[in-house]
Amino acid sequence: MNTLQLSAEKEEDIALAAKLLREGKLVAIPTETVYGLGANGLDEEAVARIFEAKGRPQDNPLILHISEPKELSSICHDIPQTAWLLAEHFWPGPLTMVLPVRDLVPKRTTAGLDTVAVRCPKTEATRRLIALAGVPIAAPSANRSGKPSTTTAAHVLHDMDGRIEAILDGGACEVGVESTIIDLTGARPRLLRPGGITPEQLSALLGEIDIDRAVLGQISNDAVVRAPGMKYKHYAPSAEVYIIQGSSEAAARYIRKRFQSGDAVLCFKEELPLYEGCNPTAYGSRDDALSLSAGLFAALRDLDTPEIKTIYARCPEGGGVAYAVGNRLKKAAAFRTVNAEEEP
Repeated sequence: MNTLQLSAEKEEDIALAAKLLREGKLVAIPTETVYGLGANGLDEEAVARIFEAKGRPQDNPLILHISEPKELSSICHDIPQTAWLLAEHFWPGPLTMVLPVRDLVPKRTTAGLDTVAVRCPKTEATRRLIALAGVPIAAPSANRSGKPSTTTAAHVLHDMDGRIEAILDGGACEVGVESTIIDLTGARPRLLRPGGITPEQLSALLGEIDIDRAVLGQISNDAVVRAPGMKYKHYAPSAEVYIIQGSSEAAARYIRKRFQSGDAVLCFKEELPLYEGCNPTAYGSRDDALSLSAGLFAALRDLDTPEIKTIYARCPEGGGVAYAVGNRLKKAAAFRTVNAEEEP
């Protein structure tokens, strides 16, 4: 298969991408979070091709993308007022809501659940694409399953060349980590995955929210989940990743004492001088969480080489977007963390 490379700056390319989606083909689409591997979310055979192209477990539900908030009622029912409130404040944007699903959405899209995850992306070209296609677009991240997500068209081409019909190139993703997911089907809103819309922003509108255990640690692969990215080792290069916590100096002492050939360091740019000779890669500034979210997956992909066996990673602490970055890094490390302050 020849994977077409299209431009989100050309209306004729957007129209062609929409035509391919209507025909049941796969098209990688740009969003402000990461690139998505798009298919007609109402076409069960097209959705099945997403799982095949990614090597994705069948029990991992997909997110449906819509072109404008009012389309939510066409695929969901019993929508609470909190959903419309969130849509008013954060759509279009990096927020996904889990709601009761209508029967027109195939079970393969929802992984057999009676709920579906939905979002309205910020990227204007992608919303035009969805509107032209005339159907909600199911789109998980456009990477091979378990690997770091794709934040450029080049990343998608590396993983999906010859496996999908087209890539719509919209440039580098602005946010760089997948959308926040909140479940609105329970007695109280539950955060299933942190992202560009922060827990603090959600609580300011909704009051107290619950944090799902999948955000805080590794859960069983047998667990039934309501949204993507909640189980399995995720966002990971082939190397073993370890989160090294503590001050910059303590972390550097810990890593330098153990560093050997085949190791690499993922750190904040301010820490680069501490790791001279230790194969360091900086993914952003410690004091700028947005730079860390934008740079994380590109850095992890750069470190995904056969020569690198172990990655020592520095992880931001605290809330806001840093919370989402920390979640992705901990997922990549299967929640293996070391406090360098407590180690000899």
